Amino acid sequence: MNHSPSPSAPSRRTRRIVLASLAVLGLASAAFAVRRPLMMSAPRCMAGRWHGCYDTFNGVLLMMLVGLPLAALVVWALARLRRAAGVTSAWRMSLAEVGMVYGTVPFVWMTLMPGPGAGIVPGRVSLMPLRDLVTMGPVGIGGNLLIFAALGFFAPMRFAALASVPRILALGAGCSVLVETAQYVLRLDRVSSVDDVLVNATGAVLAALASRRWWRTAAEAPSDRPRPAPAPAG
Repeated sequence: MNHSPSPSAPSRRTRRIVLASLAVLGLASAAFAVRRPLMMSAPRCMAGRWHGCYDTFNGVLLMMLVGLPLAALVVWALARLRRAAGVTSAWRMSLAEVGMVYGTVPFVWMTLMPGPGAGIVPGRVSLMPLRDLVTMGPVGIGGNLLIFAALGFFAPMRFAALASVPRILALGAGCSVLVETAQYVLRLDRVSSVDDVLVNATGAVLAALASRRWWRTAAEAPSDRPRPAPAPAG
């Protein structure tokens, strides 16, 4: 029986370089498209002021972009430590862990920003499915799709137990319910909507499907453990 030859190391390396280049190009294009509103927050952010930077969407996005080199450095350091310990999937594991955190926390932070009536206006709940989609608009829908997109993209790459669409759907919906509950309990002057949960979970699933070829399988579990040192020759 003939078997197709496995891709050579140079081919895999070239593919990785192409994917990384496309990712950088995509980020650069997105940053260029929103450069004007981001630059409005730049003076306050560069001065280290909380108000006008970390309490605004533009400021958080700006600092997220500025912090990308640091996130890349953390991935590199984790991967080096793991490779030194003999972990074969060091780069994928490190990228997935940093990506889940770095790509999710800022968006959750923006979702939990208090409105002008925070602490005064009682919590509001909208349980009618699809009713709030009309008022979200394209920007609102896009933002809700992104909140747990990084989690959906990277979680199945890191954890074999999450490498299935139903589990990612449950993960995205569960995290979204926690956020919506926090908005209501903390009285942040936001509407806790079932549509937010639906769109958040959809974004997680779509992102997971985009990373499906890199999902981790149960058979790869032993590669997480450092390889034992060879026994000394007797």
